[in-house]
Amino acid sequence: MGLSRKASTVFTGLATGLLLCCGGGFAAAQSPSPCIAQGPARQNQWPIGANRGSAALGVALRQLHTRASLLMMTAHPDDEDGAALAYEARGLGAQVNLLTLNRGGGGANVMSSDLWDALGLVRTEELLQADRYYCATQYFTSAADYGFSKSLDEAMQKWGGPQGRIFYDVVRAVRLVRPLVVTSVFVGGPSDGHGNHQAAGMWAQKVFMAAGDPNVFPDQIKAGLRPWNPLKEYGRVPFSLEQGQVSPKGLYDYATHNWRPAGVQNYISGKWEPGAVAANVEIPDGAYITTDGESAQQISRTGLGFQKSQNGGPMIPLAGPEDSAYHRFGSRVPAKDHESSFFDGIDISLPGIATLAGSQEHGFLTSGLDKMNTLVEQAIRTYSADNPSGIAPLLAQGLALTNKLIQQVQSSSLSEDAKYNIVHELTTKQHQFNNALALSLGLSMTAYVTQQHPPTGMFARFMRIQPSFQMAIPGQRFPVAVHVAEASPVAVKIDSVALHMQGASGSDIQAQGSTSGALSGNGVMDSRFEVQIPDSAAYTKPYFSRPNIEQPYYNVNEKQYRNLPQAPYPLEAQVTATYQNVQVQLSEAVQTVQREVGYGMVFSPMPIGPAISVSMVQADAITPLGRSAFPVSVRIHSNVKGAAQGSVRLDMPAGWSSDPATQSFSLRADGQEQIVTFQVHPSQLAQQVYHLTAVASYNNKDYSSGYVQVGYPGLRPYFDYSKADFQTTGTDVKVGNDMQVAYIEGSGDDVPASLENLGIHVHFLAPEDLASADLSKYNLILVGVRAYAVRPDLRTYNGRLLDYVKHGGSVVVQYQTPEFDHDFGPYPYRMTSDPEEVTDESSPMVFEQPSSPVLNWPNKITTNDFQGWIEERGSKFMESWDQHYQAPIETHDSGQAPQKGGLLVARYGSGVWVYTAYAFYRELPLGVPGAYRIFANLISVPQNPSYHGKQ
Repeated sequence: MGLSRKASTVFTGLATGLLLCCGGGFAAAQSPSPCIAQGPARQNQWPIGANRGSAALGVALRQLHTRASLLMMTAHPDDEDGAALAYEARGLGAQVNLLTLNRGGGGANVMSSDLWDALGLVRTEELLQADRYYCATQYFTSAADYGFSKSLDEAMQKWGGPQGRIFYDVVRAVRLVRPLVVTSVFVGGPSDGHGNHQAAGMWAQKVFMAAGDPNVFPDQIKAGLRPWNPLKEYGRVPFSLEQGQVSPKGLYDYATHNWRPAGVQNYISGKWEPGAVAANVEIPDGAYITTDGESAQQISRTGLGFQKSQNGGPMIPLAGPEDSAYHRFGSRVPAKDHESSFFDGIDISLPGIATLAGSQEHGFLTSGLDKMNTLVEQAIRTYSADNPSGIAPLLAQGLALTNKLIQQVQSSSLSEDAKYNIVHELTTKQHQFNNALALSLGLSMTAYVTQQHPPTGMFARFMRIQPSFQMAIPGQRFPVAVHVAEASPVAVKIDSVALHMQGASGSDIQAQGSTSGALSGNGVMDSRFEVQIPDSAAYTKPYFSRPNIEQPYYNVNEKQYRNLPQAPYPLEAQVTATYQNVQVQLSEAVQTVQREVGYGMVFSPMPIGPAISVSMVQADAITPLGRSAFPVSVRIHSNVKGAAQGSVRLDMPAGWSSDPATQSFSLRADGQEQIVTFQVHPSQLAQQVYHLTAVASYNNKDYSSGYVQVGYPGLRPYFDYSKADFQTTGTDVKVGNDMQVAYIEGSGDDVPASLENLGIHVHFLAPEDLASADLSKYNLILVGVRAYAVRPDLRTYNGRLLDYVKHGGSVVVQYQTPEFDHDFGPYPYRMTSDPEEVTDESSPMVFEQPSSPVLNWPNKITTNDFQGWIEERGSKFMESWDQHYQAPIETHDSGQAPQKGGLLVARYGSGVWVYTAYAFYRELPLGVPGAYRIFANLISVPQNPSYHGKQ
C-alpha cells in the first residue's frame, strides 16, 4: 500500500489532488515497481515478473519520458480492455487509470458460494490482481451491482439519473486523475448490451464536458479539487458496428434480443451517428513488449485470468497481430480522421508539462523540464540490464530537479489553477523518479509479523520467516521485522526504518535496535519493532456499506476513501534512504505469513479484527407455520491469541424462548471456530417477519457482529462484516414426507442449507457416486447451479441420471449456462448460446397451465408467491422444447417476448424430470417465502399424487 498521510510529507509539495485521491494513504511509493499505483500489495507480496528487474526499469524509464495519461471507464470487473491498458502503460509509458462503476456483486460465481456484497469484494480483489498486469491504477464509484439490466433507462433509474450520485463519483474520479484522454470499452447505446455497460459508455462522454465545469458538483471544488478538461474521448468500436459488419436488419441488441437502428449516439456533440462506426485509432494489442517477452494482449490476458469467479481461469492467446479499434467522440485539439494513437495532437513529451502554464510567464519551468528530459533521455540511452545502477546518478539528479521544480512552481506567480495542474504532473514524475531510482539501486524491503523469539542455531537461516497469526486484535502486542536489501554495488545510506499505524500514538510502536545505517553495496539491514494495537483500533473492512441488497448503491462511511478500491491496511513499514543527496522512499503494508499446501508461504497484508467474531450460519430463513421449534446456529470465531471461553445468547421477540437460554463456547487457539445451535421456540408464529440477534460475551465485553472471510485459495482474503442478525418469516409451506434428497453441487450455492428450513438434509453426490453408487435410495436428486459447466463427471454420467428417472426417480435441475444446451434432459430442448433472462424481479407471472401438478401440491401456488423476489425472475430460459415437456408458467420483461421456458416438467418412464431457470438459488438464501413454497412443490414431485404411475 502507499505512504500514510504522515509519511507522505517526505515528498516535497505533494499535490492537493493527490492527497484527496489517496485519502491520505494510498498511491505513494511502495517497494519499487513501475505499476505501484494500482493499490495495496497483493496476497503474495513478491512482485510479478513483469513488475521487477529489467522489465520493470524499462517501463519506469518509458514512464519518465512522457506525460501521457488516460482513464478507461467500464461497468464491471472484467469489462476492461486490458490489452489496450497494458499496451499504453507498458509499451508507451502512459499513466493508465481504470474506473469501474460497480464491483460485480450481482453476477454469478463459479469459484465459491460468495454472492452479493461478498462477491463484490471477491471481484474487487480479482480485479486488483489483474491491474498488476495491466499496470493500471484502480478506482470505483459507489454503485452497487443490482444484476443484469436490459436498458440504460433502468440503470439511470437505479443509479440516480444522468446527473446523480454515481455520476458524482465519475466526475470526481476524473478531477482526481486529470487524464489527457478518457475512453471506454462502451459507447452508451444498445450495442453495449447490458444497461450498466451503456451507462459506462454514456458517462465516459458526458464527463468529458462535465469535469471541467466548476458548476457541476461544486462541493468537490470547495473540498480542494479543481475542474479538469480532458482533451479527447474515445469509445471502443462495437463489433456489430464495424465497417462492413453491419447487418441489413440494423443493430442486434443482445440485452433485449431485438433489432434496432444501426449507429451510436454522440453525447458530446448531441448528434446521432448512423450506420457503421468509424475507427479513428487502432490500438496494437498484439504488440510485442520486448522487456516482458510477451505481447500486451498476452500480459493482459494473464491478468484477466485471475478474475476466476467469472471466467474460471486464464486463456492466453497465441502471439500475433491484434488490434482494438476506437471511435473518437470528442476532441479539444485538432485531430485527423485516422490517428496513430490516442494522443495524436497532444504534446505528451516531458517538456509538454509546461503547456499547462498557458501564456503565463514560465521560463523557469521550461528550462527545468528541458533539463529533466535530457537526464531521462541520457538514462534511456545508457541503461544496461547488466548494470542498472549505472544510471542511478542520472535518476538522482532528475529526482532532485523535480523536487526543486515543485517548490519553484508553488512559490511562483503562476495562477492557482496552473500551479495545481503543474504540481499534479510533477508529483507524478516525483514518484516515477523515486521508483526508477530504487529499481536501479536494487532497493527492496519486506515487512512481516515475526516471532517473539526467532529461531537460532545452525539452521536458523532456513527458518527465518515462519507462519504468524492471520489477524491482529485490539490490545494485542507483537513483533514486526523489516528487512531492507540493496542489490547494487553502490553505497546507500538508510536514514530511517519506521512503522506507522492509523489511529496510533507514538508510544504504540517501539523500535528494538537500530533503525538507520549504511549499505556499502549488495548489503542488507534488519530492523525490529514491538507493536501495540490500540484498544480503539478500527477493524479492517470495507469503507462502504448498504442497509440491504435492494439498495442499488453503497453508502460511503469513510468519505476520505471515496473512489478507492479499499481503505488502506492499518500497519505500514516505511524506509527512507539517501543516495547522492536525494531521498528515496519505500513503503509496504506489514504482512502476515501463512503456509498453505500447494502455495507455500503466502503473505497477506495484516488486518485488524475483533477478538470474537459472531455471525449467523444462516442469516435469512423461513419458518413453516405450526412448527413448535426450529434451530438457529451461530458461528463463533476466535482471534484471541490463546484460549477463549465465553457464552452466547439470543435476543428474541417477546414471548420467544430458546433451549438452552445460553450456550458456552471454548476455543483453545487463535483462528478456531465453534458453531453453537439453539432450538428456538416461537410464540404465536404468524405470517410475518421476525428478527433475532446473537450476542457473545467474552472478557466482560459483548460482541454482536462479525465477519466472514470471502474468496477462495490463491486469492488475497478480505472480510465481509455484518451484524449477527437472523431474520425469519412465518410461512405457510408444506413439503413431502420422508424426503431423501441428494445434491449434485455445481459452482456453489446455498440451496442445501436453505432446505434445512423445510426439514430436509441433503446428501452430496461425489463423482464416484455418480459413477457407480446406488441412486435409487434417493427419491429426489437436485442439480446445483452451473453444475453442467463445472462438473465433467455429471456430463459423463448424465445417462445414469436419466436411467434413475426412467425407473421412478425424480430430478430437478436448477439454472444452467449454455454448456447445458446438449439435450441432457430426457427429451430434446434448445437453450441457445445466448439464452433469455427475465431481469425485472416484479415481472408479471402468467399461469399457462394452472392445473399443473407442480402448481397445486402440496402448496397451492398463486401469483402472490412471486411477490418480494429479489434482483431477477430467472436466467437461461429455454427457447424451445419437445412436446413431452410441460411449461406451466410464463413471464417476461417489458418489451420482451413471452418466456415460457423458465420451468419445464416432463414425465419420463415412471419418474419426473424438471428444469427451472427461476432464481431459487438467490431467493431461498434470502428467505423469500413464495420461493420456498414453489420450490417445496418441485422437491415434493416424487410424492405428488398426480405423478404416480408410469407414463
